[in-house]
Amino acid sequence: MDLELLTVGTELVLGFTVDTNAAFAGQALAAAGIRVVRRATVGDEPAEVRRAVQAALERTGTVIVSGGLGPTNDDLTKAAVAEVFGKRLVRDDAILRQLEERFRSRGMPQMPAANAVQADVPEGATILPNPRGTAPGLWIEDGARLVILLPGVPKEMHGLLTEEVIPRLAARAGAAAGSVIRSRTIRTAGIGESALADRLGAYEALLGTKVTLAFLPSLDGTDLRFTVWNVPEAEADAALAKAIDGLRPRIGAAAYGEGDDQLAAVVLRRLEQEGATLAVAESCTGGLLGAKLTAVPGASRVFLGGVVAYANDVKLGFTGVSADTLARHGAVSEAVAREMAAGVARAFGAQAAMAVTGIAGPDGGTTEKPVGTVWAATLWKDQVRAFTYVFPGDREDVRMRAAQWTLDHLRCVMAGTVG
Repeated sequence: MDLELLTVGTELVLGFTVDTNAAFAGQALAAAGIRVVRRATVGDEPAEVRRAVQAALERTGTVIVSGGLGPTNDDLTKAAVAEVFGKRLVRDDAILRQLEERFRSRGMPQMPAANAVQADVPEGATILPNPRGTAPGLWIEDGARLVILLPGVPKEMHGLLTEEVIPRLAARAGAAAGSVIRSRTIRTAGIGESALADRLGAYEALLGTKVTLAFLPSLDGTDLRFTVWNVPEAEADAALAKAIDGLRPRIGAAAYGEGDDQLAAVVLRRLEQEGATLAVAESCTGGLLGAKLTAVPGASRVFLGGVVAYANDVKLGFTGVSADTLARHGAVSEAVAREMAAGVARAFGAQAAMAVTGIAGPDGGTTEKPVGTVWAATLWKDQVRAFTYVFPGDREDVRMRAAQWTLDHLRCVMAGTVG
């Protein structure tokens, strides 16, 4: 099935906001066997939205539109699309009641009047419930033409696309009775997308025609999503199991989980099984390690706490780094990372520890230690191990990658897959 994708927002056109929705939609739809043949972005102008939707419908007959469904004056997507279909907007009482109840549940006795427009829908549209926000998705179908309207807030758009839209599109594509679409995702860390592709080699050619493999890279790692569609359930499950069984020997320890598994949760689960506690010392990551750990429910059973040792005085005082080590090696060094890990474990009485120090940029790099240089260390079973990488990207990219790769290093150390 082919379709087009249209994202709406002047902030996207001007570049003030990165269009992550388009990237997510392209990947998610491709993994489900649905091809995005064209992507476009327009500003918050009804005429531009109308022209873009009309052109997309003339080419492929199906378009997903993301953005412009909010309560403010620049959210005009619904009106523009309703005009394309020759429909009027009508207020849906059920949606209005849900909106009012949502605000009451947040402790607001009265919904702002502006939000009432989110209950206005084109006549005949199918409502796609949005439990993550106030703007519902809309499915507008007229013969061979189909427009799907989704909110622009990424979490809301992603949820509606995967839970409501993709299953409906699969059904519309004409899946045979009794057939299903099945996907399984293997999550990896500590390895780049291209290196992962090299490990797989000619593996994709062995999958056959029923299974597709999509590489979904992010700052946290690369997900490998296998999808089978339009086959009987038992056949789909068997094909996916065979594909993943063939994958695992090729990627080895790089795989840390499946589906929605989070690396921090995997690490905490292993520590809990070992009856161990954890502490962290962070410099360049500024608390990102602690944030990843405390985002996991039940983390307090394992995670004792941490120190953001950003200044050298804090490294000296709270993590036990020696003045001599700092003077001889500098803050971003193997020696300092090792002393930070050992010191924070000692301070908290933890059996495991992680420490990270680096140059996130954009300034501060040297020839010997360029921007992106990170030293990290882990302590496990009284042994401290250290590693270094030079991460690409901007300041936030370096910080996010450093936190994830440090978590992965501890995972691999506990699993015995690193020396």
